[in-house]
Amino acid sequence: QVQLVESGGGLVEAGGSLRLSCAASVPGSILRINTMSWYRQAPGKEREWVASITSGGSINYADSVKGRFTISRDNANRTTFLQMHSLKPEDTAVYYCTADRILFREHGVGDKEAIDYWGQGTQVTVSS
Repeated sequence: QVQLVESGGGLVEAGGSLRLSCAASVPGSILRINTMSWYRQAPGKEREWVASITSGGSINYADSVKGRFTISRDNANRTTFLQMHSLKPEDTAVYYCTADRILFREHGVGDKEAIDYWGQGTQVTVSS
């Protein structure tokens, strides 16, 4: 099955750094992943878009994280990263990785695509 698996969350003091990773896995080989993004959801709040990176490397950030967070991706390994610096208590949230389209070749089946996949989330807690 198609999965996005996040890792790297944890507890950090305000001003600290964390690096989140998100790896895509499929029952076969990945041919292409279009845009990969990070969202977050704090307790009692709406889910919020954080950053996106296209397969061509175009990047966008939410104003709340601009200058502090850096999104990147390793196309060979189909992984995206979110490097977070100068963390604030208001960055506390569950962080989710998404991929808007994953094109892959399933063993014995052929080419398939998975649309709008989300990871299970990883908790980031920033203490004051």
